[in-house]
Amino acid sequence: MELKTMMTRTVKTTSPRLRGLKLAALALGTSFVLAGCAGNPPSEQYAVTQSAVNNAVSAGGTEFAPVEMKSAQDKLKQAELAMHDKKYDEARRLSEQAEWDARLAERKAQAAKAQKAVEDAQKAVQELRQEGMRSVK
Repeated sequence: MELKTMMTRTVKTTSPRLRGLKLAALALGTSFVLAGCAGNPPSEQYAVTQSAVNNAVSAGGTEFAPVEMKSAQDKLKQAELAMHDKKYDEARRLSEQAEWDARLAERKAQAAKAQKAVEDAQKAVQELRQEGMRSVK
Protein backbone atom coordinates (compact mmCIF):
# COMPACT_ATOMS: atom_id res chain seq x y z
CA MET A 1 0.00 0.00 0.00
CA GLU A 2 1.38 3.28 -1.02
CA LEU A 3 0.52 6.61 0.52
CA LYS A 4 0.20 9.48 -1.79
CA THR A 5 0.22 13.00 -0.62
CA MET A 6 -2.22 15.23 -2.18
CA MET A 7 -1.36 18.81 -2.78
CA THR A 8 -4.35 21.07 -2.35
CA ARG A 9 -4.57 24.76 -2.33
CA THR A 10 -6.84 26.65 -0.02
CA VAL A 11 -8.51 29.59 -1.49
CA LYS A 12 -8.80 32.76 0.51
CA THR A 13 -12.50 33.49 0.41
CA THR A 14 -12.76 36.35 2.85
CA SER A 15 -11.91 39.86 1.97
CA PRO A 16 -9.89 41.99 4.41
CA ARG A 17 -13.00 44.05 5.13
CA LEU A 18 -15.11 41.00 6.01
CA ARG A 19 -12.28 39.64 8.10
CA GLY A 20 -12.16 42.90 10.07
CA LEU A 21 -15.90 42.70 10.70
CA LYS A 22 -15.55 39.15 11.97
CA LEU A 23 -12.79 40.21 14.36
CA ALA A 24 -14.84 43.17 15.57
CA ALA A 25 -17.88 40.93 16.16
CA LEU A 26 -15.73 38.44 18.03
CA ALA A 27 -14.23 41.18 20.20
CA LEU A 28 -17.66 42.67 20.91
CA GLY A 29 -19.12 39.27 21.79
CA THR A 30 -16.21 38.50 24.07
CA SER A 31 -16.58 41.82 25.88
CA PHE A 32 -20.28 41.12 26.49
CA VAL A 33 -19.49 37.69 27.88
CA LEU A 34 -16.76 39.09 30.11
CA ALA A 35 -18.98 41.93 31.28
CA GLY A 36 -21.67 39.44 32.23
CA CYS A 37 -19.19 37.42 34.27
CA ALA A 38 -17.26 40.41 35.61
CA GLY A 39 -18.50 40.15 39.16
CA ASN A 40 -19.42 37.34 41.45
CA PRO A 41 -22.28 37.72 43.89
CA PRO A 42 -20.97 38.52 47.36
CA SER A 43 -22.83 35.57 48.88
CA GLU A 44 -20.25 34.92 51.58
CA GLN A 45 -20.17 38.57 52.68
CA TYR A 46 -23.96 38.67 52.65
CA ALA A 47 -24.12 35.61 54.92
CA VAL A 48 -21.57 37.16 57.32
CA THR A 49 -23.65 40.34 57.41
CA GLN A 50 -26.88 38.46 58.11
CA SER A 51 -25.15 36.70 60.99
CA ALA A 52 -23.84 40.02 62.35
CA VAL A 53 -27.33 41.56 62.20
CA ASN A 54 -28.84 38.53 63.95
CA ASN A 55 -26.15 38.70 66.66
CA ALA A 56 -26.83 42.41 67.17
CA VAL A 57 -30.56 41.77 67.53
CA SER A 58 -29.86 38.98 70.04
CA ALA A 59 -27.55 41.26 72.02
CA GLY A 60 -30.31 43.86 72.35
CA GLY A 61 -29.22 46.18 69.55
CA THR A 62 -32.79 47.18 68.72
CA GLU A 63 -33.26 48.41 72.30
CA PHE A 64 -29.85 49.91 73.06
CA ALA A 65 -28.69 51.04 69.60
CA PRO A 66 -31.81 51.55 67.48
CA VAL A 67 -30.21 53.97 64.99
CA GLU A 68 -27.35 51.63 64.17
CA MET A 69 -29.68 48.63 63.95
CA LYS A 70 -32.01 50.41 61.55
CA SER A 71 -29.05 51.46 59.42
CA ALA A 72 -27.70 47.89 59.35
CA GLN A 73 -31.08 46.41 58.46
CA ASP A 74 -31.74 49.02 55.75
CA LYS A 75 -28.33 48.52 54.16
CA LEU A 76 -28.76 44.75 54.28
CA LYS A 77 -32.06 45.11 52.42
CA GLN A 78 -30.43 47.43 49.85
CA ALA A 79 -27.60 44.91 49.41
CA GLU A 80 -30.15 42.18 48.76
CA LEU A 81 -31.83 44.33 46.09
CA ALA A 82 -28.47 45.17 44.51
CA MET A 83 -27.60 41.46 44.34
CA HIS A 84 -30.95 40.77 42.71
CA ASP A 85 -30.14 43.45 40.12
CA LYS A 86 -26.65 41.92 39.65
CA LYS A 87 -24.93 45.07 40.93
CA TYR A 88 -22.41 42.99 42.82
CA ASP A 89 -19.91 45.74 43.68
CA GLU A 90 -22.66 47.85 45.21
CA ALA A 91 -24.09 44.82 47.00
CA ARG A 92 -20.68 44.02 48.50
CA ARG A 93 -20.16 47.62 49.63
CA LEU A 94 -23.60 47.86 51.22
CA SER A 95 -23.23 44.46 52.84
CA GLU A 96 -19.90 45.44 54.39
CA GLN A 97 -21.36 48.70 55.70
CA ALA A 98 -24.34 46.84 57.13
CA GLU A 99 -21.99 44.38 58.84
CA TRP A 100 -20.08 47.19 60.57
CA ASP A 101 -23.28 48.97 61.57
CA ALA A 102 -24.55 45.72 63.10
CA ARG A 103 -21.26 45.12 64.92
CA LEU A 104 -21.40 48.67 66.31
CA ALA A 105 -24.99 48.12 67.47
CA GLU A 106 -23.98 44.87 69.16
CA ARG A 107 -21.06 46.55 70.97
CA LYS A 108 -23.25 49.45 72.08
CA ALA A 109 -25.83 47.02 73.42
CA GLN A 110 -23.15 45.09 75.29
CA ALA A 111 -21.71 48.32 76.71
CA ALA A 112 -25.15 49.52 77.82
CA LYS A 113 -25.86 46.19 79.53
CA ALA A 114 -22.47 46.28 81.25
CA GLN A 115 -23.10 49.85 82.40
CA LYS A 116 -26.47 48.83 83.83
CA ALA A 117 -24.85 45.89 85.63
CA VAL A 118 -22.25 48.24 87.16
CA GLU A 119 -24.97 50.63 88.30
CA ASP A 120 -26.97 47.76 89.82
CA ALA A 121 -23.87 46.49 91.63
CA GLN A 122 -23.09 49.97 92.96
CA LYS A 123 -26.66 50.32 94.17
CA ALA A 124 -26.47 46.95 95.91
CA VAL A 125 -23.19 47.91 97.61
CA GLN A 126 -24.72 51.20 98.75
CA GLU A 127 -27.72 49.38 100.20
CA LEU A 128 -25.43 46.96 102.04
CA ARG A 129 -23.47 49.87 103.50
CA GLN A 130 -26.66 51.54 104.68
CA GLU A 131 -27.84 48.26 106.17
CA GLY A 132 -24.52 47.84 107.96
CA MET A 133 -24.69 51.39 109.32
CA ARG A 134 -28.19 50.73 110.74
CA SER A 135 -27.11 47.63 112.57
CA VAL A 136 -24.13 49.44 114.18
CA LYS A 137 -26.36 52.14 115.74
